[in-house]
Amino acid sequence: MKLNTNSNTYTIVYSMIIVVVVAFLLAFVFQALKSKQDANVALDKKKQILYSLNIRDLNDTQAAEAYQKNVLSDNVVNLDGTLQPFEAKDNESTAFKFNSADFKNDRLALYICEVDGQRKYVIPVYGMGLWGPINGYVALNDDKQTVFGAYFNHEGETAGLGAEIKDDASWQAKFVGKKLFTGDNQDIALAVKKKVDDTETQVDAVTGATLTSDGVSAMLHDCLGKYIKFLQSKE
Repeated sequence: MKLNTNSNTYTIVYSMIIVVVVAFLLAFVFQALKSKQDANVALDKKKQILYSLNIRDLNDTQAAEAYQKNVLSDNVVNLDGTLQPFEAKDNESTAFKFNSADFKNDRLALYICEVDGQRKYVIPVYGMGLWGPINGYVALNDDKQTVFGAYFNHEGETAGLGAEIKDDASWQAKFVGKKLFTGDNQDIALAVKKKVDDTETQVDAVTGATLTSDGVSAMLHDCLGKYIKFLQSKE
């Protein structure tokens, strides 16, 4: 029997077959590339952590090597400031896979690092900018009081304005040497301000990006605040 290629039935069946074939091919390609995509995401995260440690301008191979050298462990911090036992494979534990959802559920990641023989602590931070989520990493000296370095990222801030939190390394460098606390050590004082009143704890806001700068400031206060017990501990 000859098919009637002009009939509605033929058109519907043909379309369904094409949809199924394309869906199968897309699923196959996704699965085939997933491991590579996951590796690229992990490498990008490692680079961002290294940026907060002031280790930049590395190619992929150099970044992977630097991460293994400088990041000793990624740990889970309890709200009481204690660390959960560290178990890892290839220097990556469960904490490395944590994201903003984990943070909201009080699952806190901490990266214990060493740079030029000096202990550093890297804390991930999450917040909201003008147009969408912002995030980053803040590296602290061994005293848990002083910023060693910082890196911030965004998903959709305005180019040349709010996007400067990611694109302007010189602005990120302004955090170096800033203090987390004032004298009483009871609350996070590190902040981004349009008008700086305390040069020890405050950083100038990005010019023309007040709302994004406010978002960074709130992010630092809220996220670092969850680590307050750890930051106050002497261990």
